[in-house]
Amino acid sequence: MNAKDSTHIKELLSTPKKIVIVSHRNPDGDAYGSSLALYHYLLKSNHDVSVVSPNDCPEFLKWLPSQEDIVIFEEDAAKATKLLEEAALIFTLDFNALHRVGHAMQEVLEKVSATYIMIDHHKQPEEYATHTYSDVLMSSTSQMIYHFFEKLGVIDTIDKTIATCLYTGIVTDTGSFKYPSTTATTHIIVAHLMEKGIEHTKIHNLLYDTNSFNRLQLLGTALRNLKVLEAYKTAYISLSQREMNSFNFKKGDTEGFVNYGLSLKGVVFAVIFIEDQKQGIIKMSFRSKGKFSVNEFARKHFNGGGHENAAGGRSELSLKDTIAKFLKIVPTYSNELQHSYEE
Repeated sequence: MNAKDSTHIKELLSTPKKIVIVSHRNPDGDAYGSSLALYHYLLKSNHDVSVVSPNDCPEFLKWLPSQEDIVIFEEDAAKATKLLEEAALIFTLDFNALHRVGHAMQEVLEKVSATYIMIDHHKQPEEYATHTYSDVLMSSTSQMIYHFFEKLGVIDTIDKTIATCLYTGIVTDTGSFKYPSTTATTHIIVAHLMEKGIEHTKIHNLLYDTNSFNRLQLLGTALRNLKVLEAYKTAYISLSQREMNSFNFKKGDTEGFVNYGLSLKGVVFAVIFIEDQKQGIIKMSFRSKGKFSVNEFARKHFNGGGHENAAGGRSELSLKDTIAKFLKIVPTYSNELQHSYEE
């Protein structure tokens, strides 16, 4: 974000306004962490602010400060639409293409007259925002919100609540600080957040160490379905709707499953295929090590995208046909996969 943008945004925020913060569909820790951090800052600055999410978050994020105040478009479209139509400013966080909110909400966003401010760290942003703060090298949108506060000169307004939200977004989107996007600056920021009194051990436990019996049984099924393509250093997992229903699947239960495939020695590319009969699609998560870009792979073949080593995709084919398509494509990347990562 350049100095001109910073100055204009400061002017926009200098007087109380109706503001809506929008997160992407199927929100993760960074989407809600960044959104709620900005929400609490804007509340302290006397703005009339709301967060609108296309659909609900997984159970492991329900503890976040003021998560209960988020308006879910899928559950109350009339209220969410009214907020968006009346907003003077709309922040879109952790996504950079309006289709990421789903078709119904996208239609609303394309019609409203608010000034858009985009803050995001994914590649190839669309040009819908008046002000765009985009940095693909950042660990997370939550880290970008911290820098956004710096650019506005309001870093001293960060309190324990805001710090808790920012830390949640950073720790989840860096894979607990193990992804390549984690930098020395990321750790310096986290140190500052810890000085604000965040309970980092408690946060980690809430995010990662609260399993249900059914989720562990579902994980067992996922691991039994794990397949390895040794010639291509690739592993994949599939879960049918029937398998998920048999363990009373709840949103977020498959979070992190794809990483088990990537944890195998010699594997540099891992995928999970999840059948979603309600949406009529197969949802996919892609992970990689080294130079193999799952962002490019997902964009080219499965209507998705994301980061170099972590991306998502979707298919409208059946689960069986989606996997068959994937198995035909993988051999064409043999050279890239062989040279992606040195053990």
